[in-house]
Amino acid sequence: MTPEPMVMGVFQSENDAVTAVEDLRDSPFRLRRCNSPIPSHKLEKALRVKKSPVGWFTLVGGVTGFFLGFLLAAFTAARWGMIVGGKPVVSLIPFLIVGFEFTVLFGVFGNLVGFLALTRLPKYQNLEIYDERLSGEHYGVLAACEEEQLAQLEAFFRKRGGDTRVFQAS
Repeated sequence: MTPEPMVMGVFQSENDAVTAVEDLRDSPFRLRRCNSPIPSHKLEKALRVKKSPVGWFTLVGGVTGFFLGFLLAAFTAARWGMIVGGKPVVSLIPFLIVGFEFTVLFGVFGNLVGFLALTRLPKYQNLEIYDERLSGEHYGVLAACEEEQLAQLEAFFRKRGGDTRVFQAS
């Protein structure tokens, strides 16, 4: 199997990049990746990006943290057994504070684990398929095509106001 050629359209304008992404949907070319120097809601909408499930990791971490914090405080209070003035050893209000603090801590841990797991970081593949201008102020749209459609794909990006760069995937 021969590697498919890829063309990156490099755009100075966010709107031009969004137009190229939307037009790629109705073309015979296959969108592979988009690069943006800043977060772009227009580009996300054009790509039809789904909502991230990282929030579920945060929720599970937070709920786990609350119960672990509450149980830790209750366990240590029961273990020491210091009864002061007839008050209960396990009292609700002070232990809720510890539970809240653990909620925040474990929520952050859950968020970090979810982020790293779902983005599969770090990524070291396809580092050669990149244009340095995308780190500054340009937007990049990478698309793949058949070998005989290479000129058409380059013309597609140029028609929408972008520079082109051809890559041969390995």
